[in-house]
Amino acid sequence: MLKSTGIATKEDLEKVIPPKERLARGPVAIIECFERIPCNPCYTSCKRGAIKEFEDINDCPKLDYDICNGCGVCISNCPGLAIFVVDETYSESEALIKLPYEFVPLPKEGDFITGLDRAGKPACRAKVIRVQNSRAQDRTPVVSLAVPREFSMVVRSMSLDDYYSDNTIVCRCEEVTLGEIREYIRKGYTTVDQIKRISRCGMGPCQGRTCTPLIMQEISRATGQSIADLKTPTYRPPTVPIKLGQLTGGENDE
Repeated sequence: MLKSTGIATKEDLEKVIPPKERLARGPVAIIECFERIPCNPCYTSCKRGAIKEFEDINDCPKLDYDICNGCGVCISNCPGLAIFVVDETYSESEALIKLPYEFVPLPKEGDFITGLDRAGKPACRAKVIRVQNSRAQDRTPVVSLAVPREFSMVVRSMSLDDYYSDNTIVCRCEEVTLGEIREYIRKGYTTVDQIKRISRCGMGPCQGRTCTPLIMQEISRATGQSIADLKTPTYRPPTVPIKLGQLTGGENDE
């Protein structure tokens, strides 16, 4: 899967994610490097010796979690953008993630952005805590993000767009915002059908193809239910949007 999609498998990640006991002690690096290639800047940049010397330049890095203090020096030195630092002790509800970011413009401290998962899909809202941009041209900037703790092992990239802002349009057909959806959930509307009836989400031309998954995701986040356990509304024909002219026979549909 890694070779065809670029996304690490669960088995791959289990080999590099620190044990819970170590995560509970503070910041620690996570090296998501799974390919044998001739590369070792992570080892040469680690002054604490937490990244072990390579027997072969093609070896995958090995990290001693007990020696690593999560300084993050290795992040900016990794040409493959494969190293992150996670601090699950950042606060009672949030984790701090340090990640490499090579795009411009860089975010600003205090900005709210969107944390992306390994597939590049939106995962959660995140706040930019710090931006480290070395003057050395061969060093990658490092951005520190505060994310909900349950996303500490999910977020591995970011988008400067704030998809999770309350002003974000969830239902384009009926122009319903994410803030409105959240308010309905706070008032006790916790199923897609309930929100559909009170807000008309899903009743527009697209029949909920865009908004339904987003509403389910928000219900899941607010209630703790699994998305797989949430019921989807009934889809009624036409299941694909068509022009009114086709229904009246006024358009050649051959």
